[in-house]
Amino acid sequence: MRSPDTPVLYRPPAHPALPGGPTAVTEAWLRNRRLSEHTRDAYRRDVAGWLAWCTARHLDPLRVNFLHVNEYGRALESTLAARTGRPLTPATVARKLSALSSWYDFLVKLRAVDTNPVAGADRPRIDRDHSATVGLTPDEVDALLAAAEAETGPIAARNRAAIALLADLGLRVGELVSLNVDDLGVERGHRSVRFAGKGGKARRRALTPGTAYAVDAYLAERAADQGLDVPQLTGALLVTTSGARLDRHSVFRLVRRLARSAGIPAWARLSPHSLRHAFATTARAEGVPLEDVQDAMGHADPRTTRRYDRDRHNLDRDPAYAVWAARARRRG
Repeated sequence: MRSPDTPVLYRPPAHPALPGGPTAVTEAWLRNRRLSEHTRDAYRRDVAGWLAWCTARHLDPLRVNFLHVNEYGRALESTLAARTGRPLTPATVARKLSALSSWYDFLVKLRAVDTNPVAGADRPRIDRDHSATVGLTPDEVDALLAAAEAETGPIAARNRAAIALLADLGLRVGELVSLNVDDLGVERGHRSVRFAGKGGKARRRALTPGTAYAVDAYLAERAADQGLDVPQLTGALLVTTSGARLDRHSVFRLVRRLARSAGIPAWARLSPHSLRHAFATTARAEGVPLEDVQDAMGHADPRTTRRYDRDRHNLDRDPAYAVWAARARRRG
C-alpha cells in the first residue's frame, strides 16, 4: 500500500490514436474548412508530401518538432517544380507550410499532439508588395480577346466566353471552371453570375454587355447542337466536346495558345491569373476606388488588391498632384 508521503509521478495521458490514420484525419480536416475543391486538392497534396517526407526519414509526424519542419522547408526550397523546372518559389513553400500548420492546428484540437511544430519554424519571407504572376497590359488583353474572336470551330464560342469572363470579371480560374448554367441570372436589371469564391464565400458579379453577349452566343450554339432550348441546359457552364466540365489545366493551355496567336511576347509564362492582375490594374487606372476593386476580387485584405495593381507606383497617380490642384483651385 502506498504511503501518503510517497510522491505521485505525473504521467501524461497517451495521445489518442488517429482514427483511420493520417489520411482519414486529413479528410476530416478538409471537411471542417470552407474551401474550394481546388484548394482542398492542393492542401491534400501538401500534407501527403509532408507525410511522405517523414516516412522516408522514419519520423513519426506526431512526434516531430520545429527543427524537423525547418529541415523540410529547406528541402522544399531546393525542390524543382514539375511545370517550370525551377526551384519552388518562396510563396509556394510558404503556402505548403501554411497548409501544414493548419493541419497540425486541427491535430492539436483533436489532442493528437500537444503543440503545432510548424508554429516555431522559419518560413520564407514573402514580399507582400510583389506578385510573381506575369501581368498583361490593356492592349495585350485586347489582343487576347481579338485572337479568341478570330477563332472558328466547335469550341470557339466556348473559348470566347471563357476569356471574356476572365478578362472582364477577373475571376480566379477555379471560380471560372466551377460555374454552372443556373448560376447565371438577372438582378435589378443587371445580368449577373453567382459563384462560390475563395473560402466557399458566396459571391455575385455583374456581367458586362460584352461578356453577356459571349456567354449567350455560346449557350445558344450549345443548345442548338443538343436540339434543346437554352433554358433546358443544365450542369456546368463551360464544357468540353464530350460534355464534361472544362478543367483548369485546359484554361491554362487556352490562355497561352491565344496569347501566342496574339503575338504576346511572354505567352509561355502567362496564366489565367495574368488576366486577373490585368483586371485589377486596369480598374484602378480607370479610377475605380480600391474598396470596389477589393470587393469585386473577393479579397479580405486590401493589401492583396494593391499587390495586383501593377500601376500603383506610376508617378502619374501620385496624390501630390491632386493636393496641389485642389490648392490651386482654392486660390483661384
